Amino acid sequence: MSRPNPAVIHLVRERAGERCEYCHFPAAHSGLPFQIDHIVARKHEGTSDESNLALACLFCNSAKGPSIAGIDPASGTVVRLFHPRRDVWSEHFEWHGAWVRGRSPEGRATIQVLRINDANAVAVRESLIEEGIALD
Repeated sequence: MSRPNPAVIHLVRERAGERCEYCHFPAAHSGLPFQIDHIVARKHEGTSDESNLALACLFCNSAKGPSIAGIDPASGTVVRLFHPRRDVWSEHFEWHGAWVRGRSPEGRATIQVLRINDANAVAVRESLIEEGIALD
């Protein structure tokens, strides 16, 4: 399977508003380059078509890896992860200061698998909020 071409990468970055599509961290405030994530990993037959690509910070993309499902910590059931092309972020997540809270089984499982509320990630988001930088 081929890698996305530069035009598709540009489209993905623009569509995401230069924010991680999972944790909403702004790319402009990251010291590390953002990555193009295959929402459904190539090992699971995911394509490099723009409909299967999302912009992700290094932290979220590394934690997600090829995962397509996780366990909802509230119910203990296996559920699919948040899909940035099919799902609306605000239906699955909400902000509580620098913390992201899951509003759905998919949101809660995604937060857990991607470690979105890792102490270091929350501390960085708190610093951005203190500087007046919006996360949503």
